[in-house]
Amino acid sequence: MSAIVVGAGQAGLSVSHELEALGVEPVVIERAKPGQAWRDRWDTFTLVTPNWTMALPGSPYSGSEPEGHVPRDVIVGYLEDYAHSVASPIVEGVDVTRLRADRDGLHAETNDGELVADAVVVCTGSFARQHRPSVLAAVPDSLILSSSEYRNPGQVPAGKVVIVGSGQTGCQIAEELVRSGRDVVLACGRAPWAPRRLDGTDIITWLERTTFFDATVADLPSPAGRFLANPQLTGAGGGHDLGFRTLQALGVRLAGHVAGCDGGRIGFVDDVADSVAFADEWWAGMRAMMRAQLPAKGFGIPEMTAPPPFRCEPVDEVSLRDVGAVVLAAGFRPDYSWIDGDVCDELGFPVTQDGASLVMPGLYFCGVHFMRARRSALLFGVGRDAAIVAQEVAQASA
Repeated sequence: MSAIVVGAGQAGLSVSHELEALGVEPVVIERAKPGQAWRDRWDTFTLVTPNWTMALPGSPYSGSEPEGHVPRDVIVGYLEDYAHSVASPIVEGVDVTRLRADRDGLHAETNDGELVADAVVVCTGSFARQHRPSVLAAVPDSLILSSSEYRNPGQVPAGKVVIVGSGQTGCQIAEELVRSGRDVVLACGRAPWAPRRLDGTDIITWLERTTFFDATVADLPSPAGRFLANPQLTGAGGGHDLGFRTLQALGVRLAGHVAGCDGGRIGFVDDVADSVAFADEWWAGMRAMMRAQLPAKGFGIPEMTAPPPFRCEPVDEVSLRDVGAVVLAAGFRPDYSWIDGDVCDELGFPVTQDGASLVMPGLYFCGVHFMRARRSALLFGVGRDAAIVAQEVAQASA
């Protein structure tokens, strides 16, 4: 059987590893280098989950600080080493521009010619397109800086910095910029919050001891819940709390959702308190879940407290004359537009069963956010999906 894996990130490499174990050696096509999504993070980026989560199939974490947080280049090094352990050929610098099917198989059109295979596993990730809210349409492009383009404070032009989006990325960039002496306004949205550690153990480790990472799309309030930001956490400086309260204490000025821009100013909705309340309510839900589930799993219940009252002093508007950059950190959206056919749902996510496309025979996906569960796209969860997808591919060829 001939197989192509598109993407050499954690999902693509894991699928290749699992396919090889079943006797299928795919060709892996990568637009840049293995682990490129991690290479594209900013200079001081640090793994947000604890180090033990670097656990791809056959390569568990072996370091001395499982609860620590390694810097970007160590993550890249881990993926490079893993890529070298994969026997399948990895073709770098090749971008798949179109995928189509006919009676001969699946055709992957690339910038280096066309490849035909019986099976194609797409491992390019769910979130390929940066989201720019329509309310920012009047902000000059010269002021817009994508979070995927951000590298360090020295790159950001002089003036106030408005960050739109208060998930992990927005909060981490806000912290770095304000610590560098910049005047930062954070436009807040609905984002979860949790303390970094409980009783000395990382919050991710605690949540892994519950059913949190096993939640499926059906467990969400609606399918659109897949767009909810990740909890406000950071691994910087060894890992510490990061949320609306800590950022406010550092000097970050909080604003509500962007109401709009008239070309001269950015206005904000007066809903900061609502966003803080949402984050607090989410943490209350996590506390309740841990209290209910941990004892049955043989774990004690850590000390967990409610956050202190929040002092709300929202920013109502910012003049664009004073702004050096508007950093887009409002998340990303799926982009599988290069695949022929209606293979995705109305939100842009592939329609699959255990990774197999329900629309295009021979097409598979892995590393998609919530494809099978919350852990599906994570370093410590993608391996489970990869094994299932590889089995699906192998069975199809039997």
